[in-house]
Amino acid sequence: MKKYIFLTLLITTVSFAQKTSLYCIGDSTMANKKDPDKNPEHGWAQVLQPFFKENITVINKAVNGRSTRSFINEKRWDSVYNKLKKGDYVFIEFGHNDQKIEDSARFTNPHTAYRYNLIRFVKESREKGAIPILLTSISRRNFNEKGVLVPTHGDYPLETRLVAQEYNVPFIDLEYFTELLEQSYGPEKSKQLHLHFKAGENAFYNTDKADDTHLSLLGANKIAEIVINQIKLSKDVSLKNLKSGIK
Repeated sequence: MKKYIFLTLLITTVSFAQKTSLYCIGDSTMANKKDPDKNPEHGWAQVLQPFFKENITVINKAVNGRSTRSFINEKRWDSVYNKLKKGDYVFIEFGHNDQKIEDSARFTNPHTAYRYNLIRFVKESREKGAIPILLTSISRRNFNEKGVLVPTHGDYPLETRLVAQEYNVPFIDLEYFTELLEQSYGPEKSKQLHLHFKAGENAFYNTDKADDTHLSLLGANKIAEIVINQIKLSKDVSLKNLKSGIK
């Protein structure tokens, strides 16, 4: 009996020790939303856990409205850094709010502060033995009158790509893949990926809603699928454990 209890405890301890945390840091396009059963808005990291087995725990620390600057200054990065352990992963997706040039608490120059904030996330993750993964911002639904999807993120995705290349960081070009997603749906049908409702059409909104940045449940799941597929396709050996944790 004692041997059975010991073996059970040993197995439980080993299973617990093998759990890997996947931290997600970023803005509202990733973040968990309140009242998910009623709220039509979802962040893509909010729906990520079901894609993984039990040995991967998704910890979504993304927050609405945050840039790299405000995420650091509000000590949100510190709260992640202090808990990181060897073998953990960190998804890093910023840019939407770093563009807010009218807001000194959030704006970053893409070629200076934004770049160096990304480098800080990368270096400090590695200090703890964790594996950072850089992602470009998701594309906005921004079709012109000719049906052309017009980019809105300026040089921020470029700097993300350059940091990933310079520091040999696993990289997912979400801007590119979400452009393909938006284009596959087209100017009208792509509204389904976002938040488009007439007044009274959805109980969560009292007035018309036309939001081309944030995601519906469909949009969030489609982007989560893109992320998962890119992990599966990656040949980066540092993603081996994360890849093996996919269902």
